[in-house]
Amino acid sequence: MASEPVLAALGYLKDNQLILTTAESCTAGCMVALLAAVPGTGEVLESGYVVYSPSAKKRLLGVSAETIERYGLTSEAVAWEMALGALRDSDANVVIATTGVAGPGPESGVPPGTMCFAWAFAGEPVAVFTRTQRFFGERADVMRQGALFGLTRLAHYHQRWLRGERA
Repeated sequence: MASEPVLAALGYLKDNQLILTTAESCTAGCMVALLAAVPGTGEVLESGYVVYSPSAKKRLLGVSAETIERYGLTSEAVAWEMALGALRDSDANVVIATTGVAGPGPESGVPPGTMCFAWAFAGEPVAVFTRTQRFFGERADVMRQGALFGLTRLAHYHQRWLRGERA
């Protein structure tokens, strides 16, 4: 059974005629899985990229090697480029991107549970909002928490976009 946050996100997408694509690294497709468990999701879900490796981020979404080198894989800059790449390569008008460390241990000095998010909205100009958040628990719990966070914050950032904010 779908959780209330997932149903709320789906309702928001439908009510606002938003078509979603995800670009997921540390959540490994969890956002799409949560949404797809609900009948009717096909009305608002265009696609989902799971880009776990740096090479997949570069090859499929156009994340630059320079961005990864300069900011690290767990960075808002990488999430930003992932979101823009997915937006460019899909028919969606909104993208949620995640990159980070689900755990159990740190990677490259980044504490476990640290995730960087980007919400991108198509328009002139394109708007991208980013945020870093840390979650706690076992790896699978952290991944689910991150996926739910990305979905539940969609409405907040969409409203900011509607007010004319761009970042």
